[in-house]
Amino acid sequence: MAEPHRPLVICAPEPRTLDLIFTPQALARLKAKYRIVEADQENIAGLGDDVLGECRYIIGQPPLSPETLARLAALRCILNVESNLINNMPYEVLFARGIHVVTTGQVFAEPVAELGLAMALNIARGIVDADVDFREGRELWGGEGNARARLLSGAAVGIIGFGDLGKALNRVLGGFRTKTRVYDPWMPASILIDHGVQPSSLKEVLSESDFVFVVAAATSENQHFLGADAFASMRPGAAFILLSRANVVDFDALMAAVASGHIVAASDVFPEEPLPLDHPVRNLKGFLRSAHRAGALDSAFKKMGDMVLEDMDLMDRSLPPMRCKRAERETVSRMRSKPVTVN
Repeated sequence: MAEPHRPLVICAPEPRTLDLIFTPQALARLKAKYRIVEADQENIAGLGDDVLGECRYIIGQPPLSPETLARLAALRCILNVESNLINNMPYEVLFARGIHVVTTGQVFAEPVAELGLAMALNIARGIVDADVDFREGRELWGGEGNARARLLSGAAVGIIGFGDLGKALNRVLGGFRTKTRVYDPWMPASILIDHGVQPSSLKEVLSESDFVFVVAAATSENQHFLGADAFASMRPGAAFILLSRANVVDFDALMAAVASGHIVAASDVFPEEPLPLDHPVRNLKGFLRSAHRAGALDSAFKKMGDMVLEDMDLMDRSLPPMRCKRAERETVSRMRSKPVTVN
């Protein structure tokens, strides 16, 4: 009996790998149900018409020219497993043809939110510094060790950006009874109110918050929009916690604001990654550092593969994808987040 025809999938998931985003069991299901063609992102156009013409799904976000896209006659969906949408394909043609573009980026929301909470708690209670002092025999006991300590509970919190990450952050802060203001120019006020936060201007978020979390996606409109004036408007001693992308911030101005003692800061992202060993932020007092590791959990990566399989199954049955987040016609070409690189 002849083998049933299996749909063809081009896999170009860089910087991910199939082994990273699929459990062995899930990868076995993928290979059992589909014909897999693995390719480098830059070499998609070099594949034969027999492959491109039959391709139903692309796992990855390879650069696609209009000419290559025209050869992908059976394409139904591009499943972006890097998570950052970049302007490297003719989105207007994809939308006109009814081809879905989806991203698995929401798998990172909860892990990043939890690390953001940990950063805020550390800033509030000086956990890392106290541990270093203890190791070096200069610890301060009891109240003497809490001269600069404060509570996160009941604090005034500001969140800049209220996408998947902003919503996840609001959830993990729920038990701390924070008074939370949110600035997001792409979000209707009613949605913010439904999530129990106060719609606010950027000025209000910066000037009225003890802790400011930046979780805004980088777009063509907000490059370095948080600069010296923004930091000067913050409360003295307030905490600025950067979790999304470094290019929404004037990083030199941020370091200057911390160096002056006006604010403290924490960041999981930096203008260059990996960061040069002589970069001044490495030794900046009042600045808590994390090496772009907030979302990089194996459990999050494996969730990507499960989401991809579920959505491909839906589309195989002529249903829309529901697990991954669909790119929006109005905003996809405005995204400017820099994809993660692997070194």
